[in-house]
Amino acid sequence: MFVVTPFGFFLFGAITMVCAVIGLYFYKYYRRTGDRLLLLFAVAFWLMSLERLLLMGTPQEYEARSAIYVLRLLAFILIIVAIVDKNRASKDGGSP
Repeated sequence: MFVVTPFGFFLFGAITMVCAVIGLYFYKYYRRTGDRLLLLFAVAFWLMSLERLLLMGTPQEYEARSAIYVLRLLAFILIIVAIVDKNRASKDGGSP
């Protein structure tokens, strides 16, 4: 079984914080521009931050721990949807 060291917890916390801050920056620029791509990116990074936080607080012996990774999958799907939506809007003559 893999044992997380104190440095491992530090890295989990740092990654969690960085994902949350990146989400805040995307949200800040969304409020300035109103671009839906930025909002979806913000939500995706907040989901990744939540996923890391839940992983850090869940014991490794917990059987349903793998279900937490669904949040990461949703975040990546949200990023793909945002990019496809942005490209489709550009081709239709919408806002760039």
